[in-house]
Amino acid sequence: MRMIRWMSGCACWSVLSACGGGGSLEPGEPMPPAPPPDPQYELVEVAAGFVQPTAIVHPGDGTGRRFVVERRGTVTEIDGNQPAADFFLDLRDRVGSASNEQGLLGLAFSPDFASSGLLYVNYTDSAGDTVIARMNAAGDEERLLTLAQPFTNHNGGQLAFGPDGYLYIGLGDGGGAGDPEGNAQNPASLLGKLLRIDVSDPTLLYTIPDDNPFSDEIWALGLRNPWRFSFDAAGNLYIADVGQSLREEINLQPAGSDGGENYGWNVMEGTQCYGAMGCDTTGFTVPVYEYDHSDGCSVTGGYVHNGVYIYGDFCRGTIWGLTRNGSAWENEVILDTELMISTFGLGEDGALYVGDYASGAILRLDTL
Repeated sequence: MRMIRWMSGCACWSVLSACGGGGSLEPGEPMPPAPPPDPQYELVEVAAGFVQPTAIVHPGDGTGRRFVVERRGTVTEIDGNQPAADFFLDLRDRVGSASNEQGLLGLAFSPDFASSGLLYVNYTDSAGDTVIARMNAAGDEERLLTLAQPFTNHNGGQLAFGPDGYLYIGLGDGGGAGDPEGNAQNPASLLGKLLRIDVSDPTLLYTIPDDNPFSDEIWALGLRNPWRFSFDAAGNLYIADVGQSLREEINLQPAGSDGGENYGWNVMEGTQCYGAMGCDTTGFTVPVYEYDHSDGCSVTGGYVHNGVYIYGDFCRGTIWGLTRNGSAWENEVILDTELMISTFGLGEDGALYVGDYASGAILRLDTL
């Protein structure tokens, strides 16, 4: 069993602080309770042998099963500490070559999967186009959307059902440095967007919710490559958007939002103007947190776990915890690893998992 452990650094909790002064107690004054120590974490390997994992998902059917989405076009259940002998889903006959950032990139089980057996996938086909499809475990497919991709990168890939029951779809800007086709800010293109559709009636491909902000599939825009988004228990939506050459960002759409947020790409990269000394930032929603490329090069979004938004970096292997303190956000390294963190995932029991793209290992993040 492989474990990676991080112990929190020394914190000064004494009344007479060794960290730069403080007061002293008056005689007879009760000692105030000490704040709890920072949590300590470890990664415990639970399974190995998967091939380039891109997502870790559960069906929400009460079985506790965990599935690993593999870029080559397969979905495999975790069986003990290894992949199951048979694929749960094998789409290699329709997923393209999986070059650059292509392949099987996302899967979401229908909220009524236990009765319907339906699930939704996001993959690039042999033409390199993005396909959003509804299917069953036998691989019978009904394509909902097919989107031409001008390049082989920035496909997005995440699928998730929101607390409103609608299916959310993350799409990158279509690739090429700097969004050369201007897709992210183009309201006529679905690329560089977060989409929101209603798939509750399987006799229809899908419908557009009446309260979508633009009367089409678009829910938010101005994204470069949203490599993983997730909802927390309160309905807040966290979007990790991979940057160009300077900034990686975490965006937050608060619960109850009417949608329509514009996260700024390619006018802005994070909180900075992209490719210019100045720009008009009117109407843009800036990230709640960003980091520069001295700390990594490609953000991998995660989940809120025990009140902390946990996410990582694909290149550096760092795992951070982001928490809100009033109107401020505080970010802390919780683990330094050598992993190529391609995805996080939740188990049905709330356990948080990490996928290592390089080794194919799946690890669980535990609090000590």
